[in-house]
Amino acid sequence: MSFESLGLSEATLVAVRQKGFSSPTDIQREVIPRLLSGDVDIIGQSQTGTGKTAAFALPIIEAIDPKIKAVQAIILTPTRELALQVADEIKSLRGRKRVYVYAVYGGQPIGPQIRALERGTHVVVGTPGRVLDHIRRGTLDLSSVKFFILDEADRMLDMGFIDDIEAIFRETPRKKRVLMFSATMPPEIKRLARRYMGDYEVVSVSSDELVPEMVDQEYIEVVPARKLTMLRKILDGAGDFYGIVFCATKRETRELSEKLRRAGYSAEALNGDMSQAARERTFWRFKTKKTRVLVATDVAARGLDVQDINYVVNYSLPMTAEDYVHRIGRTGRMGKKGKAMTFIMPGEFRRLRYIAQTAGVEIRKSELSEEIPREYRERYEKENQRNHGSRGYSRNSGRSRSYGRDGRSKKGGRSRRRNYSDGYSHDYRY
Repeated sequence: MSFESLGLSEATLVAVRQKGFSSPTDIQREVIPRLLSGDVDIIGQSQTGTGKTAAFALPIIEAIDPKIKAVQAIILTPTRELALQVADEIKSLRGRKRVYVYAVYGGQPIGPQIRALERGTHVVVGTPGRVLDHIRRGTLDLSSVKFFILDEADRMLDMGFIDDIEAIFRETPRKKRVLMFSATMPPEIKRLARRYMGDYEVVSVSSDELVPEMVDQEYIEVVPARKLTMLRKILDGAGDFYGIVFCATKRETRELSEKLRRAGYSAEALNGDMSQAARERTFWRFKTKKTRVLVATDVAARGLDVQDINYVVNYSLPMTAEDYVHRIGRTGRMGKKGKAMTFIMPGEFRRLRYIAQTAGVEIRKSELSEEIPREYRERYEKENQRNHGSRGYSRNSGRSRSYGRDGRSKKGGRSRRRNYSDGYSHDYRY
């Protein structure tokens, strides 16, 4: 199937060709015709890197009336970085059509945002807190909105934005299209749909498509004292490493990036404690490859859209299969191969296996793995059991179905992470 067969106008097709898109992705093939011709609301299950922004951006651009100087589409994202990226992507797809797009988010002076909104903006992309701030100030009017979109909806719910989302939703007209895009489909998403959507349709990839097929996945069992050494082996052995190292805490990102810099690697930290200006500068340096190693937390790296990443390292094992999917989805994109390496502590293999089963992937043992002496293995396994115990995860269906407002099918507590101490590792010698 080609973009020409999706029902897009010639002006939009010209913009698509200029972007270098040759054929639509799965989510684009399913969503674009539905938005152009139908009137039902949509939940799109698709991970970052599958072209979901264009899936909703192209139909929105088609539907925008440039003569109406009012906000006609509101797009909410969980992070500032993602808001900027979505806004930039829409701008790159509008071609010559005079569709004005603006991103509003915290961490920046509100004055320039107010002036931009006063001049007239058709599409507003923003984080829930700053959008709600503008609404309460009277500087953002959503009474003319035709599209209400939640991007990375699962992460926004995880981050506790539900109250802000509901408050913003109440400011929009009753008649509009509601779209939610999510890499996973937890029960909270469907509860939100039943509450705020009319008749809606779930456009979902199958479970084995949730993780990019082009990602080679391996795990390394390692104790804390050896993690930095093992990471350096990966960096040195990759040849041309360009990727993200995921850590569990902000403090760990700072400490690890500093150790890597002292060792001569081009590394920087990205975390929520940084100012917005600092985060933007760090991300720009990484995107332009002036920085080769980005050491980040899940939240800070959420939605980062960089096409050429060839490595993802899980320096700390993610708590859920959903987090694992989001992390490794940063590589192996747009037909390019990538590699994901996951560090696990002794005693964490059971959780790794459950993550793999839930995500429907195979994670092989790496050749870099080293034998851990029995006495240290037993000690760390006991430590891991005390700190974490047994955790459960939910499995999501990959079927596509249509639903009514009551949630019936028509025909057709966040876990807390805890850092491990490396107290035992000082006695560990190789």
